[in-house]
Amino acid sequence: MRIKAIILGAALVAAAIVFLAFNNLEANTVNTNIKKLVKDYSTGNVPGESVSITSHELIVTESDGSERIYELPEDDFFVSIAPYVKETHPCAIHNLTGCQGEMVNEEFSVYIEDEEGNPIVDETMKSQDNGFIDIWIPRDRTYQISVSYNGKTAESTISSFEGDDTCITTMQL
Repeated sequence: MRIKAIILGAALVAAAIVFLAFNNLEANTVNTNIKKLVKDYSTGNVPGESVSITSHELIVTESDGSERIYELPEDDFFVSIAPYVKETHPCAIHNLTGCQGEMVNEEFSVYIEDEEGNPIVDETMKSQDNGFIDIWIPRDRTYQISVSYNGKTAESTISSFEGDDTCITTMQL
């Protein structure tokens, strides 16, 4: 009887180790793919009732009120920018499934440099169906951003510190 108890105990310990390893692997996989998950929610490739993104978390809220919270990368900050000509909305925390910008599927010249003048982004980017341009930038810095469209340019200062806005709707062209 004692041998059976020892074997059963060893089997339970082994099962617990496998369970913890699987959960840790799953957590690491989610962390590795968080940028893809954000993009999938933002582009509508993954359904979600309400999906918002703060300076440190992706929060998925289902219709029953339940939430799944994912930590964002330690070194990267998400910001979504909706340039506009006529209409905008006040926002601080971007809702990937709810915020709607005016300029849908348009191409913009986007230039972002850090406080030392180092270019972080210098490319033509297309806004998504929601009118936003999603960008990942390094954390804990201040940036100058310039967005140009059809000869008009909007400039602003943004930053990527804890608690900073992830939704930029103040760049009027």
